[in-house]
Amino acid sequence: MNRGNGGLDGLRSLLRRTGRAAVAYSGGADSTFLLKIAQEELTGGVLAVIVDSQVMPSGMVTEAVEQAERMGVDTAVIRMDIRTIPGLIENGRDRCYLCKRAMFRSIISLARARGYGTVMDGSHSGDRDGDRPGRAALKELGVRSPLEEAGLYKEDVRHFSMLMALPTAEKPAYPCLATRIPFNDIITLDKLRQVEEAERVVADLGVGILRVRHHGNIARIEVPPWDMPKMLRSRELLVSRLRELGFTYVDLDLQGYRAGSMSEAP
Repeated sequence: MNRGNGGLDGLRSLLRRTGRAAVAYSGGADSTFLLKIAQEELTGGVLAVIVDSQVMPSGMVTEAVEQAERMGVDTAVIRMDIRTIPGLIENGRDRCYLCKRAMFRSIISLARARGYGTVMDGSHSGDRDGDRPGRAALKELGVRSPLEEAGLYKEDVRHFSMLMALPTAEKPAYPCLATRIPFNDIITLDKLRQVEEAERVVADLGVGILRVRHHGNIARIEVPPWDMPKMLRSRELLVSRLRELGFTYVDLDLQGYRAGSMSEAP
């Protein structure tokens, strides 16, 4: 962590030296914090670029556009069909790499067409840990990650966002829906829809941190241990609603929510 002002001052300093940039924007805590500081420090202006594809939950793009507009930042939306990205729907372990590469190629193309020579994303220092193949695509394409450059971690982002009264300060991370499908299982639009609607059912029970993993006819629900009693109290409702979505079995993972559980060894 780098909660002293040194990390934030360093971020402001490197952004001031940049002059003008486009920020890949999702509406999450990291990219909102970066966008806000970029808006304050980039003397040449900032553009928020939002990618709309089938792996993003419906409503998330609208929410991101509205948030950027409330901040007074110019926005652009790129619509991307995941079915046109070679190799992506086959869902190999290079899925994130293929997706990020296609996404940021589109962002870079749009940014350059509008006169923004630098493209940034909200990756932070903590994103260096673990299996994150998508980061390789960013490095290959020359995408900058100012939060990481300034040595800031997720805890720092939340801390400074809270001090700045940003509405995303405590917003849970919500990676793309494809991460709910096991590697080498074909990604289909039906599966993505099932996952999205199943997660909405769970969220409506008052759960903020959750995942519904798609294992064919099995829905595996991950929530933090303290939310498991909610799942058990609503057992009949969950089973009924998720069966309506096409699942046969509804499981509660007793290990609880954990990021990247689809990468765990069988």
